[in-house]
Order: sequence, then structure tokens, then C-alpha cells
Amino acid sequence: MKHFKTLSELHKDNGWEAPETPLFSLIGCQQSCPLGDREFTVDAYVVAFKKLKSGIIMYGRTPYDHTSGSMYFMKPRQIIQLKDLHFEEAGFMIFIHEDYLNGHVLFQTLKQYGFFDYEVNEALHLSAKEEATIRDLQEKIITEYFNNPDEYSREIMLGHVASILMYAQRFYKRQFINRTQLSGKTVTRFNEALQIYLRDQLSENGLPSVSYMADQLFVSPRYLSDLLKQETGKTALELIHLALIGEAKNLLRSADHGVAEIAYLLGFENASYFTRLFKKETGMKPLEFRKTSRPN
Repeated sequence: MKHFKTLSELHKDNGWEAPETPLFSLIGCQQSCPLGDREFTVDAYVVAFKKLKSGIIMYGRTPYDHTSGSMYFMKPRQIIQLKDLHFEEAGFMIFIHEDYLNGHVLFQTLKQYGFFDYEVNEALHLSAKEEATIRDLQEKIITEYFNNPDEYSREIMLGHVASILMYAQRFYKRQFINRTQLSGKTVTRFNEALQIYLRDQLSENGLPSVSYMADQLFVSPRYLSDLLKQETGKTALELIHLALIGEAKNLLRSADHGVAEIAYLLGFENASYFTRLFKKETGMKPLEFRKTSRPN
């Protein structure tokens, strides 16, 4: 697998013309993608739009056809893999080197967009109306990209990229709702998997991680948290904590275990962390809860 530190290296290795600016490039995909069938990484953010001619891509483990366009968002040094892709219409890839963002508000804003941590199979599927919106912004970037650069060029192009990202956030919200209707409530499946873990693995393996829970539902950790946030208002980690606090309340009411022992039974490495989390979720320390919840 090859790694590219600069966009110039990426362009040269693929036989493309040199980028118009060393830190920002725009590549068009026609009937096939010019990157070929391989894996690579690059020190740049990637925003890509593609519309497949035919076929199905596995979305988690749920098949979604790509009769509409799809967008992908990748962060620096994330593995990019493209295989056997043939397109119905032209797509595009925008490469934004990390250094191009220095001193710009988008440098911090990018970190707020969780979809840069999604897997490629968790792409954004656009409706016709949404696709038109993205195409319009793409054309504005193209116009500026091939214009003679001046002191406004960077601000204008990054402004259009920022608009694409804001629209993508909105469109993902719509997709979360649609996906829930297709595959059932994620929170239900999450809670079922969590209860199985608490029953069978908690005592031996300790607290379940978000990554473990995401693996059980065949999605990436960030996608799982964002999807659960849409459904419940809470992230995956917060729901794990709530389940553990529920178990803790039951033990505090029904058993004479000490706080340290309960913390150990629930997979916490130390009692102080358990106590802090319990107070955060309930407003009381464990022993205070025990006193108020047990009959006199």
C-alpha cells in the first residue's frame, strides 16, 4: 500500500496533470476512476462523489443500490480502496492537504463532522434534489480552481467545501431516519447486544468498548454513535454507561456488596471511576443511593 505525503506525488504517480495549487486538487471521475484498483493513503482530507452505473455496495451488512449518487468522506491517512468501479455519470474527488487548512476556521470545524470517521461502506446516498445541490457547489469549486489564484481563492474554495460539509451533515440526518425505517431501530439491536455482553462477558472482559459494540452491529464506531444519537439523543458510550448504572442500581438495592466489589463486578478497573460515573448519572454517590432506595 502506497502513502503520499503531497498531492503532487499523488498526481504524478497516477499520471495526472499537476494540481493547480500544491495543497488543493480536484479530480474528475468519468466512466471509471483514474485511481485504479488499489489501496493508498494520503496526508489530505478527501471529499468524493460517485454515481455507479450498476451494482450493489454493502452498507454495513445491508445492501443498498446506488441508483442515486453517493458521497464519501475520508480523513488524512485513512485507507482508500477502490475496486471495479464503473460510473453512470461523472463524479469528482476533492483532495485538501492538511496544511491548506492551517489558520482557517475549517481546520477546527472538520473535527465536528463525524462522517470523516465512517467506513467507506457507510457512504452518504443522495436523493436527486440533494445531488443537484452538491453538483452546484462542485461547479463553483471548479470555476475557482481553474481561475488564476489570488488572495481570495483559498477562502472561496474552502467556503464552498464548508457548504458541502454542512449539507452532508443535513443529508446524513435524513439518511439515518430512512435507514432506521429499513433496518429497524438501531437502539433495540444495540441494547440486545449489550445485554448479551453484560450476561456472558462482563465479568471476564470488563467494560464493553464502543468498537466492540459497533462490530456486533457491523458498523463503524463513529457511525454507531451518530446513529444512536439521532435515535436516542445519547451516544453509544453514554448508553453503555446507562446500562451499567442500571445494573449498579439493582446491586445496590438487592445485595450487600460494597462499592468496590460492585465496581469490580461491573468491569470497572477502580471504584473511584465507578463512583464518579454513578454520581454523574444519578446525582448521588452509590452509598447515598443505597440509603435512599432501601426501605427502612
